[in-house]
Amino acid sequence: MKITTFKKYLLYVALGSSSFLAVSCDNDDESTPKGAYEHGVFILNEGNYGTPTAEVSYLSPDEKTFLPDLFNQVNNRPLGDAAQSITFVGDKAYIAVNNSEKIEVVDAYSFVSKGVINGLKIPRYLAALNSSKAYVSEYVGYDFFGYTGPGRVSVLDLTTNTVTKTINVGLLPEGVLLYNGKLYVANSGGNTVSVINTTTDAVEATLNVGDSPKHLVLDANNKIWVLRGGYDGPGALVKIDPASNNALTTYSFPQGTSSAGQLTINGAKNMLYYSYNGKIYAMSTTATTVPTTALINRSPYGLGIDPETNVLYLGTGGYSSNGWAVRYQASGALIDSFQVRILPNGFTFR
Repeated sequence: MKITTFKKYLLYVALGSSSFLAVSCDNDDESTPKGAYEHGVFILNEGNYGTPTAEVSYLSPDEKTFLPDLFNQVNNRPLGDAAQSITFVGDKAYIAVNNSEKIEVVDAYSFVSKGVINGLKIPRYLAALNSSKAYVSEYVGYDFFGYTGPGRVSVLDLTTNTVTKTINVGLLPEGVLLYNGKLYVANSGGNTVSVINTTTDAVEATLNVGDSPKHLVLDANNKIWVLRGGYDGPGALVKIDPASNNALTTYSFPQGTSSAGQLTINGAKNMLYYSYNGKIYAMSTTATTVPTTALINRSPYGLGIDPETNVLYLGTGGYSSNGWAVRYQASGALIDSFQVRILPNGFTFR
C-alpha cells in the first residue's frame, strides 16, 4: 500500500528513537493544557506473557507526536507483565496488569506514577462508579490444569488505592459495564452475566446469555450488548434490556472456525463493530439480523473506534515482536498503519 508521510514518520519514531517528543501548545488557545497527554489515543500493548514488556503507546490528536513507550519513558521503569486494560477516571488512569497482579495508577495528564493497587488476582477490566469507587474483574485461580474455581470482582477505594471487598461471580470474568446502579459482568468461562447491585455490592441476578460472553457495550437506547461465543459453537450478539427485567434478545452468527473476539461501539452509540471468525463486522443497533458480509477481512487482537472521527483502530501482531496499529475508515477503507509494541490489545481515546 501507499506509505504516507505520517506513516513514515511514525515508523521512524517507533523503530529508531527513544527520545521524548515534546507536545507543542497553541498560544492562541485560551485554555491552559493540563499536561502533555491530556488528549490523544492510548494504545495498550499487552507484551510477551511472562516478561515485563507491557507498554502504553501514545498518539497525539494532531498526529504529530508518537511515543511507543509512554509509561517507561515517563517513569523510567517497566509497566509490568501482561497489561490487560486502561481506564481513565478523572485525573487518574488505571492500568490493569494481569500477570503482575496489580493496577498501576498514573496521572492522566502527565502519566507520572501515582501509586499501585495490590492484592489482586489476575485483574482484567475496571469500571468506575465515581471518583472514589470502582470495580475490577479478576480470573483469580490458576493451576496446571488451567483456571479453576469462580472468578471475582474486587471493590476498589480509589482514594486509598485499596481493595475493600471481593464478590464471587462466574468463571473467568472479563468485560464489565456500569448502568443505572448495576454492574454487569461477563463470565467468559461459562455462559452467564452477573448483575451486581452497587449499593449492596452483592450479586442480585445471574443472566444466562449463552457460551463464553466476553465484552459488553451500552447503546444510545440504553440497551446492553454482549459479544459471546467460544470454540464449541457459533457465537452471537445478545441484547439485554435493563428496563424490561433484563430481557434477552439473541442475534446468532453462522457457524465459524474461530471464536468471537472484540466488541466496540461508535461515538453515536448506534453502530456495533465486532470480530468473529477472523473478520470484522459492523451492525446497526436497530438491525434485526446480523450482517452476512464482513466490513474488514482481518482479525484484530485489539479493536477500538475514535468516537469523534469514527476511525477504526485494529491491533495486530505476534506474541514476541512489535505489533501494529492499523487504521480504517468506518467504511472499511484502509488509511494507514504504524508500529507499536507487543500485542496491542486495546485503544482508549481522550
